[in-house]
Amino acid sequence: MCRDIRDSAVSNAAVVDEAGAGRGRADTGRDVDVVVVGGGHNGLVCAAYLARAGVATMLVEARDEVGGCASTVSDLDARFNICSCDHTLVRAMPFMEDLDLAAHGLRYLEADPATVYLGYDGRPPWLFFNDSERTIESIGRHRPAQAEAYRRYLADARPVAELSLEMSTGPASTPKMLARLLARRGRGGVRLLQWSRASALDVMRSYFDDEALIMPAMSNGPTIWGAPPDAAGTGMAGMLYAMRHMVKTGRPVGGSGALTDALAASFTAAGGRLSCGTPVAGLLGDGRGVRGVRLADGTEIAAGAVVATCDPVPVASHWLAEPHGARVRRFVGRARSQAPGDGYQSKIDAVITDIPRYPALEDSKLLDLFEGRDTAQSNYVMSPSIEELIEAHRLRPLGRVAEHPTMMANVPSVLDPSMRSRDGHHVLSLEALFTPYNLEGGWDGSPEPARWLKVWSSLLQPGFLESVDRYRTMTPDRYEQELFLGRGYTPSYAGSPLSSLFGRRRELSRYRAPVPGLFLSGAATYPGAGIWGASGRNAAQVVMRTLQ
Repeated sequence: MCRDIRDSAVSNAAVVDEAGAGRGRADTGRDVDVVVVGGGHNGLVCAAYLARAGVATMLVEARDEVGGCASTVSDLDARFNICSCDHTLVRAMPFMEDLDLAAHGLRYLEADPATVYLGYDGRPPWLFFNDSERTIESIGRHRPAQAEAYRRYLADARPVAELSLEMSTGPASTPKMLARLLARRGRGGVRLLQWSRASALDVMRSYFDDEALIMPAMSNGPTIWGAPPDAAGTGMAGMLYAMRHMVKTGRPVGGSGALTDALAASFTAAGGRLSCGTPVAGLLGDGRGVRGVRLADGTEIAAGAVVATCDPVPVASHWLAEPHGARVRRFVGRARSQAPGDGYQSKIDAVITDIPRYPALEDSKLLDLFEGRDTAQSNYVMSPSIEELIEAHRLRPLGRVAEHPTMMANVPSVLDPSMRSRDGHHVLSLEALFTPYNLEGGWDGSPEPARWLKVWSSLLQPGFLESVDRYRTMTPDRYEQELFLGRGYTPSYAGSPLSSLFGRRRELSRYRAPVPGLFLSGAATYPGAGIWGASGRNAAQVVMRTLQ
């Protein structure tokens, strides 16, 4: 969803909206008040808040349509989600109501159980329900001791998850974050700081002695973040299960992109303007301040402020003019010295003529817990052993993929029939980690994707591979080419709650670069990656306070 307005962007008169929000802009020499760079969900959230507050806002997106990694795209006569179809944290954000997304067509479906957790060892899986007691019942069917451990874990983890969610719903501020900690009289605060320094593996091992409970938290935590499970600072993954009991996982009807479509509709309904199809090449200004953006085709858009929701490293290292002042030079120098991140995620999208079934689930005596619902509605997470995961991290810089990669599989069209292919078949999403950007031998013609399908199908009913009618593979090189992600890497905020509390890397945790007129948002800023949108909302609040 996008319309090209670059021709009008260079004309002050052309961007004055019908409601008069842009009146007087010709007198200032600006085309708009704010340019938001990047049309992913964070950029759209930020832009929609600004437009609805009466700020003349233009959003520029390099691709031909908005959505970024939250998009749903057409290919193979079907619709596929660029990334996972499951949304959790975004559903807890106030902007769902603030931006009237339901009025713009957004509606969620919920699978229950939301997730089935499996290993490669053939042991019985366990089911994650929105309701914690039903989850504990599922665990207790085969692992009674772990069920009791899960109950103890929730008692400790819920306050941490509640506090983390509270802290993410506003711009990071040391006084405000300290006030939240004090108001809770330490409930959850001490553990949050302890976990933020620990490793995810250590946190989960302090509650569970069965890898069946430990490894899914690694798969949906450090592995998704590109970090090893024993890395210090990854311990906040310990609140994963508790957070997902607090906020129900859901899937937008029509695919993940229904969220960004609704955000774009909310933005344009408020008078915002979209421009797609041409990347930003640089920032206007003299190094002492930012006064707009220059597109790759030479178009210049003058603005009072720029919000960059893309990777902040190229913004600082390539887009800024010669830096002035010690703080700006440090900001640019840090970006220029930072090694580029490498993508590590791949995804197979397929049209299938049969539904995958898992014998380990069929034989587990857990089917009655589905209460008649199709078992293929759920998301399936296949986790390797801890030794295999550590080996996967060793192989990644060598350009090799582990024998048993972490994989996530779902068939979105079972829960949402609108996702079926044009010829009426189901669609499959199969994500694989870690799949290095610099694959040994290169991605072109690589047998790796076909091997992942075989590895995954070894967990399914015999002959399932014959039902794969057609498929495509998104590998790090394709993410780079098609989504403008350098080296296929999706940036994420690496700061701990402790570093956010005290404002370290202020440009990432407070959204304001040390260059007047430049603000940062997106997955690389607080509170982090995933379909969340908190940083987009928080950055909009900072920009509006500055403009006022």
